[in-house]
Amino acid sequence: MPYDVIGISVLWLFLFGYLIIASIDFGAGFFNAYSLFTNKYHMISHIVHRYLSPVWEVTNVFLVFFFVGIVGFFPQTAYYYGTVMLVPVSISLLLLAIRGAYYAFTTYGKLKKNIWTYIYGVTGLFIPASLTIAFTVSEGGFIDETRNGVSLRYWELFTSPLTWSIVLLSLTSVLYISAVFLTWYAVKAKDYQAASLLRKYALTWALPTIITASGIIVELRGHNPTHFNQMLHLWWLFALSVLFFCITVYLLWRKKHEGVAVVFLITQFFVAFFAYGLSHYPYLLYPYVTLQDSLTSHGMAVALIVAFIAGVCLLLPSLYLLFRLFLFDKDYVEGKRSKKKGAY
Repeated sequence: MPYDVIGISVLWLFLFGYLIIASIDFGAGFFNAYSLFTNKYHMISHIVHRYLSPVWEVTNVFLVFFFVGIVGFFPQTAYYYGTVMLVPVSISLLLLAIRGAYYAFTTYGKLKKNIWTYIYGVTGLFIPASLTIAFTVSEGGFIDETRNGVSLRYWELFTSPLTWSIVLLSLTSVLYISAVFLTWYAVKAKDYQAASLLRKYALTWALPTIITASGIIVELRGHNPTHFNQMLHLWWLFALSVLFFCITVYLLWRKKHEGVAVVFLITQFFVAFFAYGLSHYPYLLYPYVTLQDSLTSHGMAVALIVAFIAGVCLLLPSLYLLFRLFLFDKDYVEGKRSKKKGAY
């Protein structure tokens, strides 16, 4: 298998991991703030904090792996994306810092004012919205390249229907993914009051998610016909993703097998995410950067593959221990261990 395919496959897998884990994190923060605003904080706050406590510190590991890998495997991306994405990424990093500071101070300090909870919740929506600008830029049509370098046409970018369709999908999918997962988590914790509320949130955001996803395909037809036509060739993968979506919604609606619903949820996004990546091949940035032309040297590619394999060998056992000792531990999930320690 060519090194460029191996490299982008590994990076795409890390990005998908970040998409799922960060979506649960961001959505949990938003639902926590929304429940406070609607006077339902007492119903889901313990579930949200019980999930976030062991997870919030490791969420960005996947994003760091992706950024390091994309620059290492495909150095040209640093020139193009590093220039035009400086402002959106800087905003995202600032918001991530705010979220990290908030959680550190509320967990280990005495920062308990409601305004900080609202800020924490809102940043969870702004971060995916700012990061997904990269997907819009990758479709081409928003960059000027001259002898002085590259520049981003902000007016065209922020007035493009494609931009807002991708932003809306990022928001709806974050809330949908998080609500589905937290519904299962609440059921596992035997907190059926929280599960009922979170199930309503999941079903509420299900339809907007599939509508905004369809909207991107419609907008691509006019903006990037090449990508659109390649997506048509992979229609069966997108149809499979829709089937998994329907199964997830059905299980939630019937109020049973919430764990199976989470599996179908992750599978749905996995299929759609990789179908999107396949249809975008071989471009990293249309039409300037392709996988083959921007690939690093042979020696560097081999070194990076070895380094990533070593990193995965360290990361997977750590995640297994995290899930085993906290997220999937019966006493912790049900709040028995946290009560003994006086955490809540």
